[in-house]
Amino acid sequence: MASAAGRPLADNNRAHFVLVPLMAQGHAIPMADMARLLADHGAQVSFVTTPANASRMSAFVAHAEATGLAIRLVTLRFPAVDFGLPDGCESADMLGSKDLYGNFLDACAALRDPLAAFLREEQRRPPAPSCIVSDAMHWWAAGVARELGIPRLSFNGNCGFASLVRYIVIHGNLLEHVADEDELVRFPGFPTPLELAKAKCPGSMYAPGLKEIRKKIYEEEIRCAGVAMNSFHDLEPVHIESFRRITGKKVWTVGPMCLCNQESSAMAARGNKASVDEARCLRWLDSMKEGSVIFVSFGSLACTEPQQLVELGLGLEASGKPFVWVIKAGDRLPQVEEWLAEGFEERVKDRGMIIRGWAPQLVILWHQAVGGFMTHCGWNSTIEGICAGVPMITWPHFGEQFVNERLVVDVLKTGVEVGVGGVTQWATEQKEVKVGRNAVRAALSKLMDEGIVAEEMMMRAKELGIKAREALAVGGSSHNNVNLLIQEMGNKANATD
Repeated sequence: MASAAGRPLADNNRAHFVLVPLMAQGHAIPMADMARLLADHGAQVSFVTTPANASRMSAFVAHAEATGLAIRLVTLRFPAVDFGLPDGCESADMLGSKDLYGNFLDACAALRDPLAAFLREEQRRPPAPSCIVSDAMHWWAAGVARELGIPRLSFNGNCGFASLVRYIVIHGNLLEHVADEDELVRFPGFPTPLELAKAKCPGSMYAPGLKEIRKKIYEEEIRCAGVAMNSFHDLEPVHIESFRRITGKKVWTVGPMCLCNQESSAMAARGNKASVDEARCLRWLDSMKEGSVIFVSFGSLACTEPQQLVELGLGLEASGKPFVWVIKAGDRLPQVEEWLAEGFEERVKDRGMIIRGWAPQLVILWHQAVGGFMTHCGWNSTIEGICAGVPMITWPHFGEQFVNERLVVDVLKTGVEVGVGGVTQWATEQKEVKVGRNAVRAALSKLMDEGIVAEEMMMRAKELGIKAREALAVGGSSHNNVNLLIQEMGNKANATD
């Protein structure tokens, strides 16, 4: 059964949103931002999660309570062991192998009945749930919404550009007759020039047991009442409109949602507990020249081979530039630790900070010393880099990350490719070095050195950062969309009373 914690809520007439994120840092963090954004605009929010993930979000909950936001955390027991997962394995980044991803999604689907029971209880007392926003991977939540007569919006964590690519791939069966993983695929109906190797297209990665689950996901996406998107109109107007037209769905662009965290305490409260003292990190950044530091982080799911990490480090060293380098817990392999201790950390101690584990990414990106972002191109990181107004070095690993790279490099023109030749599958260690130290140094030089190319990228990045903030400011496109979304879902709920 569910347990709920949060501020008691007295306004019986407010819209009540129930958010059901996928249990993975890259999906839960933007949903937590959505919770804050909706609550800031006057809605009540119930945020559905599991015990292990609730513990990760303790800072988020504490901040919501301290600021008086109408957000409750609803905790459902996660049946990990029942589906062949280790006890306490409640998030995708805890999986040791992609072979367990199907088990993980099946365990998520087992939350259907507990969620339905919670919602039935909520319907007995005002304000009753007026809208369910569930991650697209939670296809089963759509059945709960229909059963209880509650509108359901889909959230897939992508931008309009990647969402459109994914839709064309799936509904056009674009990859079905492409045998060669390196064959270039073109996208009929796409509004701007685009071609990708098959291996770099969304939907090309299959984990055991995922084919049938994907079919259900796609079926429910067609039936949903609309799509909530963490993007903003001025960033990609042509692609958002094309996605809206081709799907026939209402698309609510309500991003960049990370901008609802304006205070440093709110920024630091996002996601897992940081592995570095925030004050120490800021003091270090304060000691660096404005725009001189490159921030390097590849997200929570990338699995990087030890020698590739060494090559990356040697490229950072050879560049001569200050850097903050995040090495996630899964990358802390003995070979890497030994190499770091053998002399690398000593050699770069005056201009390099290494964070082992989770980093307060927003806090770092927003610091004036940071002048570039080397990223895996997950959409959360990409939109955070856009909001911070910093140009990017793109190092995609799998999935939509290669699509986001094309948006950054070809459309927005705020980034340079490091030159990734192949795909590094999630939760699968690569067997070879894909990017050498010289390529790392060359990309850093192109992005950070003085010159017209670097200056133009920096100018465009800063302009996009301004547009991002304007979108969520009062009267901006995303600010207005949040108000319209709350109004429409509140009206639908009142009409069924």
